[in-house]
Formats: sequence, C-alpha cells, structure tokens
Amino acid sequence: MLRRILFFLCITFLMGKASAQVTIYDTIISGGLERDMRIYIPAIYDGSSAVPLLFNLHGYSSDNFGQALYANFNPMADTAGFITVLPNGTLDGSGFRFWNCWGLPGEGVDDVQFISDVIDYMAAHYNIDLNRVYSTGMSNGGFMSHTLACELSDRIAAIASVAGTMSPIRMAFCDPHHTTPVMQIHGTADDVVPFNGNIQFISADSIVHYWVTQDHCNADPAFYAVPDINTGDGCTAEKYTYPNCWKGTEDVFYKVIGGEHTWPGTAITFLGVTNLDFNACLEIWKFLSQYRLDELLPVEQTPVEQTMIYPNPVAHVMHVSAQQIIEHVEVIDMQGRICYNAFPNTAQCTIPLDGLQSGMYVVRLRGETGTEIRQIAKY
Repeated sequence: MLRRILFFLCITFLMGKASAQVTIYDTIISGGLERDMRIYIPAIYDGSSAVPLLFNLHGYSSDNFGQALYANFNPMADTAGFITVLPNGTLDGSGFRFWNCWGLPGEGVDDVQFISDVIDYMAAHYNIDLNRVYSTGMSNGGFMSHTLACELSDRIAAIASVAGTMSPIRMAFCDPHHTTPVMQIHGTADDVVPFNGNIQFISADSIVHYWVTQDHCNADPAFYAVPDINTGDGCTAEKYTYPNCWKGTEDVFYKVIGGEHTWPGTAITFLGVTNLDFNACLEIWKFLSQYRLDELLPVEQTPVEQTMIYPNPVAHVMHVSAQQIIEHVEVIDMQGRICYNAFPNTAQCTIPLDGLQSGMYVVRLRGETGTEIRQIAKY
C-alpha cells in the first residue's frame, strides 16, 4: 500500500486539488524495492490543465530533503505552475545515497527504470504534461540527469546538470533518440568532479562538446560575461550559448571561474566558493521550460540490419559497412577508455584491433542521421 504523508504549508489540500502549496512524501515500488520521493505541488495547481514535471536530483551522500533546501525551485514552481519531484537514491555499501549511473548499464539498481516508474506514477495521480518532463541535479544528480538524457530520451525533453558530467563507460552507451537541449553548469575550481575531468569522469568541456555535436549545434558559441553583481563571492561566471541546433534548440554552458563544487545562487553558501552572480534554479527553469518532447526532432538511426560490423568476435581487423556516411568511429573498452578514434567519412571502413587485449568492447558509430552503438568481442 502506498503511503502518503502530507505536510501542509498553508491551508488545505483536498480531493486532488491544492488551494495552497503542499509538500507530499510518497513511495512507490520499483524493481522490487520500495523507493521514496518528495513532491512539491504549487498553490496554483488545480488539476484542470496539464503541467510540466521537473525532477530535482540530489548529489552523492545527500538526500531529497537536502536537495530541496540547496536547490530550491519552489519560488519558480509557485509562479510557473510546474510540479517538482525529488526522489531519493538508494544506499551504497557505505550507507550513502547515490544514483547508479557510473558503471555499465544494467548492473546494480536500475535508477533509469525507477525514474520512468515515477513518471508513470505522477501521470496517474496528477495532470502531467508528458511532453514537458525535465531533469536537473547536483553532482551525482547531474550525472543521473545526463544518463536520463541518454537512456530515457523517449520521456525526458531536456536536462540541466550542475557539477556533474558522465563516466566514460556510461557515455559510451549514450544513445539519445532526439535532439536534447542541455545546460551544463560547472566550476573551474571543482575538486570533487574536476572541471578538466579524470579517469573516472569526463571533463565539463567534453560533455558540452558531446551534446553540441549530438544536437548538431553551431560549434562556435556566443559568449556572454555574466555581470559580476556580487564582488564578494570569490568567483565570476561566463555563459556560452551554442545556437542553431536541430529544431531551433540550443545548448548552454555556464563556466564558473573559480567556483567550487557548489550550486550558484543557493542560500547555502558555506559548502565552498559559490557564485552569487546568477541564480541557477531560475536559469535552469527558463532554459528547460522552452522545450517540448513532441517538438524535438527525432534522431533517425540506421536500422541495425543495415549496418554490418564483421567479424564478431574479431581477432585482428574489423570491417564496417553502412548505408550512410560514417563520420566518426570509436572503440571503447569496458573501463571507458577510447582505444581507437577515427573520422573515416566513408560508408565502409576497416578498424585495426591487433593492439587490443582480448575482451569486450563498445563500438560507437556516428553518421549523418544519428549514433549507433554495438558491442564486440576481441580474442
């Protein structure tokens, strides 16, 4: 039986219609586990019309209560009328909450399916516009938002990530099915998820480059210096906008010069150098709310049977034959390391694999109409 505990912030919440804003603590069963979430219903929601849904995902070792305080979207929800959901991740071996989006897909708790189940639950209980479902998050929650854009693109219209990128191996499996507007916010002095990346995480520049390429945006961004209205916060900010993506969308990158592993504009500033020149919540909502899933151009992918990769398993040389121009090919090992990288710009190519150890690899092919991902065995 689902539990519903209602905390009234103003007056009453009656018969599915709110006359004042209300926070609801609820649970669902997903993957055989009882999962909990925090739902914020703005006062202007009365169920008469479909409203957007925003996922706000906490960072590693935090929880949905901490995220609600740290990244507070309630003022925006109260005026724009969207519903926010703050789910909790599960506990790892150290007892810290986390989102399972770093290792291979399918290993461990399936948080992508959990978010999909939450969307189903919200649509069944509230009047949700399923074309306006978005995700944002801090750190691990930002990683999870990127993962949702890759692995749940049929349900997520656009995402924003603060201080979170992707693991190399998870990025290797990224397979979005539509143009995905993305906002990335990252501090150059971040010592938790380094701005320049490391063996575990790709760099902020790399994740932006991936989405700009995926969305076919202009490679040269427009640059804006964010006004330094708070000279005492110890940092400044730059905004890079990549326009003219498919369907007239854009990708946006806020580079916080000297900013640490923090959420710009938050009221909680003791966690590190925090930029106060712009409000991340406000900018994220303004960005995400422009987009509808049904208006984003689908990525038409070459059917599997029309792209031949052989032999598989392979000993020395792999051959690729496609029905379109192969613009970019990568071979990636199970640790996310790029072992081969080329730009053939032909429909057929060969890939030498003599120098690779035996094992499983991911082959990622990018063509004119999208990206295709295959697994191969090397012996």
